[in-house]
Amino acid sequence: MTSDTDRLPPIPETQWTPEQRQYAQEIIDGPRGALLSPFIPLLRSPEFMGHAQRMGEYLRYRSALELRLSELAILVTARHWSQQVEWAIHAPIARKAGVSAGTIAAIQEGRTPTDLPEDEALVYAFSTELHRHQRVSDGTWARASDRFGEQGVVDLIGINGYYALLSMVMNAARTPVPPSEASPLPPLPR
Repeated sequence: MTSDTDRLPPIPETQWTPEQRQYAQEIIDGPRGALLSPFIPLLRSPEFMGHAQRMGEYLRYRSALELRLSELAILVTARHWSQQVEWAIHAPIARKAGVSAGTIAAIQEGRTPTDLPEDEALVYAFSTELHRHQRVSDGTWARASDRFGEQGVVDLIGINGYYALLSMVMNAARTPVPPSEASPLPPLPR
């Protein structure tokens, strides 16, 4: 039997080592403005956290993909890993960025969304293939390369991989879900 107890809860700031303080301050001073959920468990390995947050800052705020498409890839990743924290954070962002409520609901329920704009259908197909099959078909790769360019494709791979990393960390650590307007992910059939 497993419990839902947070395995790596917040460390009181008064107990941070100088190295933890240094790397945490980079996050606090950056676009996130605070030490948020994914970084709370990672604080135990401050240099790793620092490298991860810099990668995430690029992928989330400056990647070659527009926000709507990167948020869609994050939702596909969160659903694949049944990662409630990432879902709670990114479902509202995706909606505000222009991903339809129907698309978000379909992903949440583990269904393939219908009536997607062409660019979203391509991001969904690419991300889903990468997670489910650990590869991307030649046809999907060619369409993605034509549409987003090589940098866009590499950034799309990076978004999927980065959020898979965060999902693994928070699933293993049992990081609590922050308050959100998004409803939780239901369990998927096994």
